[in-house]
Amino acid sequence: MTTSPNPLLSRGLERLMPYTPGEQPKIADLLKLNTNENPYGPSPAAIEAIRNAADDSLRLYPDPASSRLREAIARRCGVEPAMVFVGNGSDEILAHAFRAFFVQDRPLLSPDISYSFYPVYCGLFGIDSVRIPLADDFGIRLADYERENGGIVFANPNAPTGIAMPLASIEALLRRNRDSVVLVDEAYADFGGESAVGLVRRHPNLLVVQTLSKSRSLAGLRVGFAIGDPGLIAALETIKGSFNSYPIDRLAQAAALAAIEDEAWFEDTRRRVIDARETLAGQLRELGFEVLPSATNFIFARHRTVPGRTLFDALRREGILVRRFDAPRIDRFLRITIGTPAQCQRLRDALAEILAKAG
Repeated sequence: MTTSPNPLLSRGLERLMPYTPGEQPKIADLLKLNTNENPYGPSPAAIEAIRNAADDSLRLYPDPASSRLREAIARRCGVEPAMVFVGNGSDEILAHAFRAFFVQDRPLLSPDISYSFYPVYCGLFGIDSVRIPLADDFGIRLADYERENGGIVFANPNAPTGIAMPLASIEALLRRNRDSVVLVDEAYADFGGESAVGLVRRHPNLLVVQTLSKSRSLAGLRVGFAIGDPGLIAALETIKGSFNSYPIDRLAQAAALAAIEDEAWFEDTRRRVIDARETLAGQLRELGFEVLPSATNFIFARHRTVPGRTLFDALRREGILVRRFDAPRIDRFLRITIGTPAQCQRLRDALAEILAKAG
């Protein structure tokens, strides 16, 4: 028996498959290692900036261009402000980019194992797409993208695998795809990947998207930015102005500016996450896990004998939440956010006990 579409809804809405975010449960003493949040808080300067901005000026609309923030990002990235776009987290920027660049007669190309919001945007905007399988080692094969396309999008480092593509490979991909936009989603690049921002001046079809949610610990504020040719940025501004002309509020602009300018805090916390990641990866290998090489603030690992679902459920009973995906080729893996050294040790000890009981 089929159910008729609700006549009150827009045509095609029933076919959309929304993105499912990581679980945000409210459980006492929960160790939350499932949504790639930074274990260290934002820069104290960002907190102070919010306090200073929380005044009578909140009755006024914010700067729609986020001018001071754009200028700070431009200085740090070595580009002009006209090459910077700011939005409500990188997810909003990705949505604008999909609408601005990828509604084409040719298909959008993306990896089959990557950020699961990409196919959601394709469904939302009616974009024809082809999901290209990763290689056996979960890397991207450049030859697979030598085909007619209306754009290419991929995360680098990739999520959920954590694997980074070398900058030389990205430039080779750009040289072979000059007639369509190549979007590189760098949400995790600050934890070990090579940013493609330096390639933007040579490749006007390149758009690099980053976020302040991960390495700047501002997931609760929702601020992201894109770097690209002024023509691409102007297109994003057109979409933004047609959707929400005041996207970044006053508090978020103030905190993001302070976070960008506090390089010392950024470097210190970033290094702590990287060090903890390498330590945990070694410990998991000693417990019999295969751990993929990671340039992110998480690791992607599977045990040689114990299924991922078994480990996921057992960890949850111990009050430790990680992420697992019911998808071909990766259903045995766990994606584990890097916490503080103490949090990582708690995870390691719990896994050792679980595996000992499993025999």
